[in-house]
Amino acid sequence: MSVPARRVLAEFIGTAFLVMAVVGSGIMASRLSPDDVGLQLLQNSLATGAALVALVVALQPVSAAFNPVVTLVERALGMIDTRTAAALIAAQFLGGLAGTVTAHLMFGLDAVTFSTRERTGTGLWLGEVIATIGLLLVIFGTVRSGRAEQVAFAVGGYITAAYWFTSSTSFANPAVTIARTLTDTFAGIAPASAPGFILAQLAGGAAGYALIRVLYPTLADSPAAIAATRKVLS
Repeated sequence: MSVPARRVLAEFIGTAFLVMAVVGSGIMASRLSPDDVGLQLLQNSLATGAALVALVVALQPVSAAFNPVVTLVERALGMIDTRTAAALIAAQFLGGLAGTVTAHLMFGLDAVTFSTRERTGTGLWLGEVIATIGLLLVIFGTVRSGRAEQVAFAVGGYITAAYWFTSSTSFANPAVTIARTLTDTFAGIAPASAPGFILAQLAGGAAGYALIRVLYPTLADSPAAIAATRKVLS
């Protein structure tokens, strides 16, 4: 299997398992704690953060972005070409869809149940902008400051926290957002609400990219920084 094919497969598998963690833990939490939404969110956030750490540690030697916004920033920084970025993003979206379907089947639900949970409004959209900016700063800031081996723990910790301090519960990922439209469970988002979230994530991605260039001006284009970031994310 060629290196690009391995990267595509890693992104598919990683995003699928990430979505399984989000959706599956949400279903389990709703069943175990049906009358306590706060406890459900705690269970969901801890499971997602822990799974994310494990997935990044396991797959980062191949590719471990699991997020189209992260891949777009890699492209904007010149770390990957357009063709590679497109292939990885396609794998992320397909992996997310597979993750939702698999989670449903594990819990005895229909493979697809479109969400009826509306998530809309300026507060939630701002929450997604903030969540995405923070995620990018954590990923690229950790790597570009020479602590690449810690990125999995930084990202997992950030996402666990961002579930709680952002109004949107920190989707921060277009592939995960689309995947969550296919589940009418705790983790779901109505299809009509998804475009607003994705636009906010892209806006956060643009702002995050700009901040990375400002905060790390001497590292942004150096061969060492690019090589270190590619080693972790791809």
